Amino acid sequence: MDAIREQLQEVFREVFKDPDLVLHDDMTADNIDGWDSLAHINLIIAVEKRLHVKFATAEISRLKSDDANVGKMVEILARKQNAV
Repeated sequence: MDAIREQLQEVFREVFKDPDLVLHDDMTADNIDGWDSLAHINLIIAVEKRLHVKFATAEISRLKSDDANVGKMVEILARKQNAV
């Protein structure tokens, strides 16, 4: 999962234009400046392209829910990559 975290961090840095951003599993949209609904969609698209995965609509919604965090995104990505 470390490779997923590294790639995810690169995507977050690009989307949020913050080269110093360091992700932690418990981070949420509230912890990252500019993570609004539009940025969320841009983030999802960028993650899909970088990691060659496709999120289902329900997964996209869950990733924006109140209990969603970076760790949950990593878990979803790990499941998707293991399913391939």
